[in-house]
Amino acid sequence: MADVKIYSIQKEICEVIKGKEEIVEKVLAVIFAGGHILLDDIPGVGKTTLAMSIAHAMSLDYKRVQFTPDVLPSDIVGFSMYNSATKEFEYKQGTVFCNLFLADEINRTSPKTQSALLEVMEEGNVTVDGITHKLPVPFTVIATENPVGSSGTQLLPESQLDRFMVCLSLGYPGHADSIEILRNVVNPPINDIHPVISPDELLFIRKTVDEIHVDESILDYITTLVEATRNSEYISLGSSPRGAINLLKLSKAVALMNDHDYVTPSDIRFIFCDVLRHRIRLGSKAKAEGLSADDVLNKIFCSVPVPKGN
Repeated sequence: MADVKIYSIQKEICEVIKGKEEIVEKVLAVIFAGGHILLDDIPGVGKTTLAMSIAHAMSLDYKRVQFTPDVLPSDIVGFSMYNSATKEFEYKQGTVFCNLFLADEINRTSPKTQSALLEVMEEGNVTVDGITHKLPVPFTVIATENPVGSSGTQLLPESQLDRFMVCLSLGYPGHADSIEILRNVVNPPINDIHPVISPDELLFIRKTVDEIHVDESILDYITTLVEATRNSEYISLGSSPRGAINLLKLSKAVALMNDHDYVTPSDIRFIFCDVLRHRIRLGSKAKAEGLSADDVLNKIFCSVPVPKGN
């Protein structure tokens, strides 16, 4: 039953996000794995529309914050206000209290505001004035950022980047898909998206993902791949252990979406670059040879032997 629902969710979203079936599949896999998504792309390619489509298809409580230099941490996590009637401080929730939080253009705000999301993304709660408040479940952050070098942008720190399970880019649509987008300007298909699952059903899918079998040889394979990023002559900063953990979690979600109950090397291959490209820093040799993060990661993936029998 879960695979039927997953297919229906993909179909609904792809009616809106034209020509990006693989990106939609990866984003859904991250949500099923309980992770967070960073969309790094130029404005106007559908990042916000993708988030809204997902919220509609999964019946999720959705909130969006446009990150600018004057957005404060309290706008995100909430604040305490003195109530003169009760003579006590009362907590007022911030916008992050929802199921799907869209942090739009996250690299345009201050580091102090960005850091307000660290606890949110890692632990699923916020702490204000020493008191911890749990967020609703399920909870997912989709953050968008414009390419570094665009006006008013700044690099996200490694600690922030490491909280995102994947970093994806939608890219420009193809010619036929662009025509279809123009055809739907008057009546946007997002208005016709039907809810496919409830938040409780999403939690059930996440539980199913947790139960996907992972062989010991696959665990060794993932570890070897991530360790290779720390020893590569092309990389000055390799992936942290969180990269391996996220690679494992997401490969289990991909396995479920491929309708099997165990992880294979092909599941890992599908999302390998997406999980690690934002967790590494290229060295001078890679830059001198004109290699991108994906070029280097593909070299690493091809250099590690596939486990026998998989």
